[in-house]
Order: sequence, then C-alpha cells, then structure tokens
Amino acid sequence: MNLIPVGVLGTGKYVPDRILTNQELETMVETNDEWIVTRTGIRERRIAAEAQATSDLCYEASLIALANAGITADQLDLIIVSTITPDMAFPSTACILQEKLGAKKAAAFDLSAACSGFVYGLANASNFIATGTYKYALVIGADCLSKITDYTDRNTCILFGDGAGAVVIGEVPEERGFKSFELGADGTGGPLLKIEGGGSRNPASQTSIDQRLHYIYMAGAEVFKFAVRIMGNAADEALRKAGWDKTDIDLLVPHQANMRIIQASLNRLELTEDKCMINLDKYGNMSAASIPVALAEAAEQGRLTEGDRLVLVGFGGGLTWGATAMVW
Repeated sequence: MNLIPVGVLGTGKYVPDRILTNQELETMVETNDEWIVTRTGIRERRIAAEAQATSDLCYEASLIALANAGITADQLDLIIVSTITPDMAFPSTACILQEKLGAKKAAAFDLSAACSGFVYGLANASNFIATGTYKYALVIGADCLSKITDYTDRNTCILFGDGAGAVVIGEVPEERGFKSFELGADGTGGPLLKIEGGGSRNPASQTSIDQRLHYIYMAGAEVFKFAVRIMGNAADEALRKAGWDKTDIDLLVPHQANMRIIQASLNRLELTEDKCMINLDKYGNMSAASIPVALAEAAEQGRLTEGDRLVLVGFGGGLTWGATAMVW
C-alpha cells in the first residue's frame, strides 16, 4: 500500500490575556523571582479568564490554523483535541469544538497523554490521512492548567500556564511532512504526576475536596530525572527511524517544562540554543499546548523555511513521551 505523505498545512495559537508574573506569585506563596527563574527559566505565564474553558482556547487557535492552511471548517474530516483539562467529562472537548467551528462532517475525539498529547495526536491523525481515510485533520494541544493548579503549593503553582496550539494537517509533497514518530509510555510512573480526584476511582466528594485531590500532584525530582533521560532518548529514536543524524536538525521544538530539561536535550543532541524554539519564559508549562504554541510562534517569527528539518519532542504524565521528525 502506498501511503500519502502527510505534513502541516497551517498553524495557530492562542494564549489568554491575563499575565501572571513571578512577582505576583511572590505575594501568593513563599517564593521569589530569582528562585523561579534560576530553577525553571519561567518569568510569567498566561491565565484563562474565569469564564474561559479549554474549548474556547481551542476555538481561537483553530481559526488561525484553518486560515493559515487556506481551508474552511466544513472541509475538516477529523478533529483531535489533546488535553487533560476537558470542558467536562463528556461530551468531549473535540465535539464541543466541532460545534463551535461548524465542522459538521468531522469525526471528533479527545486524547489524554498529558504534555505528550500533541505528538500523540499528530501520530493518530497522520495515519488517517496517510491511508486515505481522511483528507484534512485538525490537531489541537490545549490546557487550562490554572483550573487544576493548587496556588498554595509553591512547588507546582510556579510552573503552569494556559494556552492552545493548533495545526491543520493534510497531504504534502513527497519530500516534506512527517518522517517518523516515536511514542511510548511507562505506567509504573503514573503516581509521580497525577490528579486523583474526580474520576471513577475517587469520585468528587467533600472528602476529595478537603484532601485537595482535584489539583495537580507532582513528585518533582523524580519527574525531572525521567524527563532529562526520556527527551533525549525519544528524539534520538525519532532521528533513527527517519534515517537522520543530529546534524540534520534545523530546529528542535521541545515541550516547554523547564529550561534545565531543555538544555539537557540540547546537550544530548549536540545543538546550540539558536537551533531550539524556546518560549518557556513567557508561558511556563502549558502541557499539551506547549509544543504546538512553540511551533506556531516559530512560524510567526519566520524561523521556519520550507525544507527545514524539525524534531518535536515532549514528555508528560502517564508517564508518556512522544517525538516526531518532520520536514517543514
């Protein structure tokens, strides 16, 4: 079977207007700007308005991606929303977005792989197109992490922000598009990064609220060690599958979790910072939105030229990881 070459046709991003600075966090928890910047590289993050939900962020990013791709919503065959903060348990955020966009013929579903979710979504959607099942897919990574962040926990509240990044993917010339995917998971690490409350194991109750089980829990040191190891491993494996070498990379677009983790990935791949898209300082960790927002900003800033070789790589709760090698 001859597979159709698949790549990105258009990108879009949306971040909320409200900026939460390190200085403001100093008034909320025992921390300071120098401590946060030194350990994470984060200076500020965006916070969704009280009335904004994940689908609202998705909608704004999607409109831009569709416009940049030169197609309309009613041409979409598939919508995948990668998120850990859906508007509600069901219907899916993808179905809510489908209605907002008027994408009447599109299949729609959510995907939960935390910060790796966008790459997981790309891998899923590209297979539908490569086999000829669908022509156009909209893949979004979006999260409202401020809604699940405990702002009394100084170890986690300094890290997270809100945003959405979207891409339209479809057929591209043979020499362009996705050349490999590397996806993985290690469920034994699940307890290291989680929200315990609200599911079928611990349904919402007064007890779950009192025990603050509806907020992000993270074992920071263990997750950091995992991330440093797996980001490089996943990127290496994506390169191997594509038949590329480290020197072939024109731009690395990593998950924006921590500057030390990004630097470790650059060292592993023998890349300098000028070959890496970094916006961590402005947005913090936006989970599934981090990679697509960074990709959209790279496009906006003119850092991408047709034929450039990119590696997108991330890690997240699950524990999960994902990477793709692609030609712009």
